[in-house]
Amino acid sequence: MKEVRVFAPASVSNINCGFDALGFALEGLGDEMIIRKIPEPEVRMGQMSGADLPMDPKLNVAGVAAQEMLDALSPGFGVVIDIDKRIRPGSGLGSSAASACGAVFGINQLMGNPLDNHQLVHFALKGEALASGGEHADNVAPCLFGGATLISGYKPLTITPLPVPGTIYTAVWHPYLEIKTKEAREILPDAVPLKDAIMQTANMGGFVASMYEKDM
Repeated sequence: MKEVRVFAPASVSNINCGFDALGFALEGLGDEMIIRKIPEPEVRMGQMSGADLPMDPKLNVAGVAAQEMLDALSPGFGVVIDIDKRIRPGSGLGSSAASACGAVFGINQLMGNPLDNHQLVHFALKGEALASGGEHADNVAPCLFGGATLISGYKPLTITPLPVPGTIYTAVWHPYLEIKTKEAREILPDAVPLKDAIMQTANMGGFVASMYEKDM
C-alpha cells in the first residue's frame, strides 16, 4: 500500500458534566485526508483545502502527530499528508483532533496496522496539544474509537468506550464563531469550590451509569 484515504469524524467533547473526560463522535461530518508514502523519512504537508492550514509540518496538527509517530517507530518511510478540512477550525467540533487522528490512523494503515487505537491516541495527542495547549483526549478518543468514550485517567491513559442508548440523537447547531480551544482554556479558573467538585463528580458518575443502564 502506497497511499490511503482516511475519513476522520468530527466529535463533541465535555459532554454533560464530563469536562475533559467524556466525548462522542459525529456521523457524516469529518475531514477527508490522503496519506502517501515517500522514501524520505520526513513529514510533508501536501494539498490543503477547506481552511487556511499551516504548510510547515511543525506548525500543523497533523504534521506534528505524524512526525511523533515516525520518530517513535522508524517505519523506513515518510509521508505526504493532503487534508480536505471539512470541520471548521475553532468550531468546538474536534477539528484539530480529526487532523491528528487521521494522520496517525493513516500511517498505521500504511505500516500494516500494527498498533491498536489505544496506542494511536498517544501520538494523536501530541498534535492535539499544539492546538489546545495540553494533551486532552476527549475529542481524540471518540474520533479514533467512534461512539462515546470515557477518559478515566491520563497516567496511565485509560479510555473506555461507552454504550449509547439507540434512542438518543444529536443535532449540532453552529453559529460560525471561531473560538480556539487554547484561548478558551486560558480563562478557566485554577480551582473550583469543593461542593461544586463533589456535585460534578456525582453527576458524571450518574451519567455514565445511566448509559450502561439505558436509563433515559
